[in-house]
Amino acid sequence: MRVLMIGAGGVGDAAAKIAAERDFFELWVVADYSPERAEATVAAATARREGRGAGGATPFVAAQVDASDSAAVTALAREHRATHVFNAVDPRFVMPIFEGALAAGADYLDMAMSLSTPHPQRPYELPGTKLGDLQLARAGEWEAAGRLALLGIGVEPGLSDVFARYAADELFDEIDELGTRDGANLVVHDEEGNEVFAPGFSMWTIIEECLNPPVVWEAERAGDDVEAGFSTMAPFAEPEIFDFPDGIGPVECVHVEHEEVLLMPRWLDARRVTFKYGLGEQMIAMLRMLHELGLDSTDPVSVGGVEVSPRDVVAAVLPDPGTIGPRMTGRTCAGVLVTGTKDGAPRAVYLHHVADNEVTMRDYDAQAVVWQTAINPVVALELLATGVWSGSGVKGPEAFDARPFLELLAGDYGSPWGMEERDPSAPNRSPA
Repeated sequence: MRVLMIGAGGVGDAAAKIAAERDFFELWVVADYSPERAEATVAAATARREGRGAGGATPFVAAQVDASDSAAVTALAREHRATHVFNAVDPRFVMPIFEGALAAGADYLDMAMSLSTPHPQRPYELPGTKLGDLQLARAGEWEAAGRLALLGIGVEPGLSDVFARYAADELFDEIDELGTRDGANLVVHDEEGNEVFAPGFSMWTIIEECLNPPVVWEAERAGDDVEAGFSTMAPFAEPEIFDFPDGIGPVECVHVEHEEVLLMPRWLDARRVTFKYGLGEQMIAMLRMLHELGLDSTDPVSVGGVEVSPRDVVAAVLPDPGTIGPRMTGRTCAGVLVTGTKDGAPRAVYLHHVADNEVTMRDYDAQAVVWQTAINPVVALELLATGVWSGSGVKGPEAFDARPFLELLAGDYGSPWGMEERDPSAPNRSPA
């Protein structure tokens, strides 16, 4: 396997460090718009690999690329004879990297899917262009080429979809709801020890996810047509208090647009699919204010004769998520609450994975949110390299057997996941 990873931000940097401990690949190219950033990631990954006593030439090399240029992606993939293009940049660049990989004859992985566009007349009832629609529409081309595009293989989407497949295969006979629930108790402090606002991942992406109309899927609405099952609602709808494990505790969660809802119904049987995120009052208030002020817009405006995107400005003035780890404390939890029946009896199970910032900083010099995202595509790449996972077309993680992934994650990668039985009559609460 020869991997071209595009993006040396927080997640890409963490992924390279994790991959440095494994031997399933021949080459790992780290490409970024900034050559300096790519070189820094290569140096860190190489040092880590040498520290574990790996012999031979380093498999990590740096390169420069413009992720918005599909031809440049194709040329770089061909130059390095990449078998897999791993997209580790934000979703604005999904389509050119996706198209560049196909043109190069390489397989493709990403952690976020092509962007959505709200319905022009009824945005809070009907979806317009949904997350991933542009990619899923190209499935025939990927199948004809014998190539695989694995979409949404981060943590959410990604590990959450693997959990859903595991539940469907091994824990339930019938599923009422696949409900992804994400929450954390992470706190960031400034140099004086004061708590400050600093998102754990890209503010550009947070704005995109949280202010777009959230999507839900319902089998009753779908009938025999999966596409008919999708509907939308207003941002931050249906708040609930969800009790997260490992000391995180109760967090208010609200509906957010997310890829799981667009992927799970295509491969798994459930009556309802949802995603709720524990944003917290401060984040919700800030997002509402950004929207009121028009600062969530991606349309350029003229400022002193210079064209700038308001959302790009907001993202630029906040700390880089890859740099806040030393000032962060707490844990983050990703998981799926599954409700349904087993052997005729009601059942509720929360499958989850928790990352502790103290541990991820100590072991990988990566803050918890980016590390938890980065480990999953590396596990998936190893399964693809060894042939445990295989296929062609455009697919989500739930299209593949979950057990090998979860065994490798908890085993060789040393990152255990958990499963809590919950009261089917009150599944949002942790067991006493």
